[in-house]
Amino acid sequence: MKINIITPMEIENEKVISAIARIQNKKHIYNLVVSEIGREATAKTMMKLPESDVNILLGFAAIVGKELDMPKELSFGKPIEITNTSLYGYEGGLFENGKPIRVQPKLNLPCLSSLTSDKFVRTTDLAEKTVVNMEDFTFMYLKRPQDFIVRVISDYLPHEVEIDFFEHVKDIDFLSAIEAIEGCLD
Repeated sequence: MKINIITPMEIENEKVISAIARIQNKKHIYNLVVSEIGREATAKTMMKLPESDVNILLGFAAIVGKELDMPKELSFGKPIEITNTSLYGYEGGLFENGKPIRVQPKLNLPCLSSLTSDKFVRTTDLAEKTVVNMEDFTFMYLKRPQDFIVRVISDYLPHEVEIDFFEHVKDIDFLSAIEAIEGCLD
């Protein structure tokens, strides 16, 4: 199977490359694409992807809540699948075209909802276990039925202390995300 993996940031792409290199007897052929961050960048990337059987958006996930209150499967560095996305409007309401999009899971990973917003979201207003990412709604809106989103939990919102994001995620490994893809797609 030919798989396009789209990562919003170069650091995520590097982690995917490292993970794929460690998979023995790969079942799939991977093509990696860095889209850059944001809805517009994601849309432009989706319009010029190479031919594939499946497209996967794979990147970090900021999740609402405290790590100590989360179940083990939602701990730092764990992969999740996004199966429900919404677009959050400028003043905190859903845009008219932001009706939530729901899809069936493709992998055996925990499934969460994601919120895309162009405005700073006060995370205290959001339900725990909501993922906040800029690209998810656009990808979900433009994707084919077989395409899907995998995120790797990188931080918890609201941040209790200021973080240097790139230093904070330095030790996260995407191997479990790639293993989940290898193990579930035929």
